[in-house]
Amino acid sequence: MSRTAIHTAEAPKAIGPYSQAVRAGATVYLSGQTPLDPATGELVAGDIATQARRVFDNLRAVCAAAGGSFDEVVRVGIYLTDLSNFAAVNAVMADYFKQPYPARSTIGVAALPRGAAVEVDAIMVLD
Repeated sequence: MSRTAIHTAEAPKAIGPYSQAVRAGATVYLSGQTPLDPATGELVAGDIATQARRVFDNLRAVCAAAGGSFDEVVRVGIYLTDLSNFAAVNAVMADYFKQPYPARSTIGVAALPRGAAVEVDAIMVLD
């Protein structure tokens, strides 16, 4: 099976030795996105909802570059530095996804790159 790296200027470029996403067959593995502005590479200012919106906008851009959308996402992983932000991130996610919702895990972590409060990765299956 061949693997294809996915890249788009509509999402922040990778800050390490990884691809924004990799397609293997019909499955696309999307790397974690943090609330970095793709134009500046800087963390967006604002509350957790503002940061989560930037994260989902970045993730949506990578989905589009791979030829899909959130409709094809089957799994989401959310990483929060403060689990008290769980409800706020849920509310934002509900604006981006519709039923049937993807499977999901939410994990509390000690820290994220560049001081981000939230990171989200995903798996998408294209028809």
